[in-house]
Amino acid sequence: MAAPIFFLLPLAFLFVTATSQGQKNISLTDALTPTSKSSWLSPSGVFAFGFYQRGNSYYVGVFLPGTPNKTVVWTYNRDDPPLPTNSTLHFDGSGRIVLSSAQAQDTYVAAPSGTTASASMLDSGNFVLYDSNQDIIWQSFDTPTDAILGGQRLLASQELHSSASVTDPSTGLFLAIMQLDGVLALYPEGTPFTAAYGYWDSQTPNNGANVTLHLEDDGFLYLLKPQGVYLKNFTSQGGPNEDMIYLARIDPDGLFRLYSYNITRKDDWSVVWSATTDGCSPKGICGLNGFCVNMDVNPQCQCLPGFTQVKVGNGTAGCERNFTAESCKTNPTARYDIQPVSITIWEDAPYSTLTSLTSEECVAACQQDCNCEAVTYNGQSCNKQRLPLRFGRRVVGGNSNSVLYVKVFDDRSGEDGGNGFVRKEKEKYTGRDILIAVASSIAFAIVMLVVSGVIVHKNRVWVYEMLPKEGFLKTIEDVAPRSFSFEDLKKVTGNFSEEIGKGAFGTVYKGTLMRNLHGSKVVAVKKLEKISSEGESEFQAEVKTIGKTHHRNLVRLLDQTNTTTGIRGTRGYVAPEWHKNLRVTVKADVYSFGVVLLEIICGRRSVDWSLPEEEAVLEEWVYNCYQAGELDKLVDYQTIDRKQLERMVTIALWCILEEPSLRPLMRKVLLMLEGTVDVPIPPCPTSFLSVI
Repeated sequence: MAAPIFFLLPLAFLFVTATSQGQKNISLTDALTPTSKSSWLSPSGVFAFGFYQRGNSYYVGVFLPGTPNKTVVWTYNRDDPPLPTNSTLHFDGSGRIVLSSAQAQDTYVAAPSGTTASASMLDSGNFVLYDSNQDIIWQSFDTPTDAILGGQRLLASQELHSSASVTDPSTGLFLAIMQLDGVLALYPEGTPFTAAYGYWDSQTPNNGANVTLHLEDDGFLYLLKPQGVYLKNFTSQGGPNEDMIYLARIDPDGLFRLYSYNITRKDDWSVVWSATTDGCSPKGICGLNGFCVNMDVNPQCQCLPGFTQVKVGNGTAGCERNFTAESCKTNPTARYDIQPVSITIWEDAPYSTLTSLTSEECVAACQQDCNCEAVTYNGQSCNKQRLPLRFGRRVVGGNSNSVLYVKVFDDRSGEDGGNGFVRKEKEKYTGRDILIAVASSIAFAIVMLVVSGVIVHKNRVWVYEMLPKEGFLKTIEDVAPRSFSFEDLKKVTGNFSEEIGKGAFGTVYKGTLMRNLHGSKVVAVKKLEKISSEGESEFQAEVKTIGKTHHRNLVRLLDQTNTTTGIRGTRGYVAPEWHKNLRVTVKADVYSFGVVLLEIICGRRSVDWSLPEEEAVLEEWVYNCYQAGELDKLVDYQTIDRKQLERMVTIALWCILEEPSLRPLMRKVLLMLEGTVDVPIPPCPTSFLSVI
């Protein structure tokens, strides 16, 4: 490695004035809406802050209005539902930027540490708030989403998260992180930050915890150590900067690229540098049960034998079986065919490893194992695996001696289901049948839309009329979560006097809310402790998502136990990653939600050792009943809607999967609960006893 170069950063680099970047003060009495005045422009008009549109949806962020597709460089609360057209952005009395709409509670897009005296959208792409001394008290550059611009840094431990797609700004499949060991690295979302899961890094380990990624206005991208020591250059200095904008971004396909854009010629963005040109290197680019193949320079997603794409044309959505497999526990005579998939590599996650076997013996061992759905053999070890498989890719050059064998439908045994399989066939319809079905569906949809609109309108009018007359608690508990002041919560909990549990972000206390003069209601209040701004926004986003389910039981869930453990969480509700000392994300709350959903369905607690051993652990008992087709046991054979029961149980099982990355986000759970999206069959979870 070349000797380090020391240099003094000029004062202008450390303290870039607003004037040098082009400052145009924004009136604190001004407001924005998606359909009228929608943004505040920078002096040159290159950048804008405000509402931007993707399809029929609106979001708040910083973007380039003059570029193709209005390139977005920063988005506020990207995982929240899209904003309605009646949303507004305005400043409150303290200079905080408030996002308001009739459908949701007010939220703060920018909540500075002091009182705002002025605001500006700078020509650097940075949206800033100043105090009366012209000191910056809030800036969008401090909280990057998927990209950094010229003049911006990615600090140690900061992350960039890819978007789901070019039209969907919500969090996607990949992230870039400036690690505390001095390494810039790329990972799939929800995986440990270890070499086994990373798919690219800067090869700069053991350089301390304060290395930062810098992008200069001339396109110079580099890693910098403290005291101004260049650690690694990704591009060269002195690139053209007149009329040029540079953007470093982790794209939806998982590749980290540096782009340039000429604001005079207004051509499309050009790739200046890319961390890798291998489109198959991002692990998980082809979803579950799919693997990536480089065809020339374009990666393509293929499915395992016996599988088809979940969404045709969308390889990242993964693959699903093209047949329905019965459990071999309920049908021991089920016949399987095992097909090989050569020169591919997958995540190394076997549940059982055998040695000293031939390939034929390895395949036979999988055939005889009810739990084995796939097996890899490399000449030395035989690794049994359960579905789904992930991180699959075809090895460049075919240098892998590992072969994957997958259980598939046995065509030779007929298609009447007698072998444990029922092939999923598409029914054939005539053009006339399709035309009649479409016309009928459209007519029915229009009628239902009109009826629903009338009902929703009358309901909202009733809600808003009732609120001022009968107090906030009469109706708000059935509409959405409501925020309380700290003083309100002190009164409700008796100054936080009765502790009933510990949670991931703080302590839970018992409280009492007055409904009216004659009634009260017992509630649980969580007091957040030592939580970062990012953690708080994640927490608020999840609460808002749950609130939008419009389900009384889900909105009003209470903590039903006072048993605590040393790992910040109530026993039985804690996600497995807490016990394994892995990175904890909002997916831990999804796990807890799934446990509570099962408790609601079954009318019992998660762990009850007074029951027979096979029923003591709720999650394990539910999965066994689900696998055996005996869901009636869960509700004590009551007469209920079986399809609805199966749907709710399936959703809960997805939420409590051991692997965090396989759990859906709460907004996806919401869509599944409401029936907006289909709920696929969940993979087999691990032993629940290991995480209790």
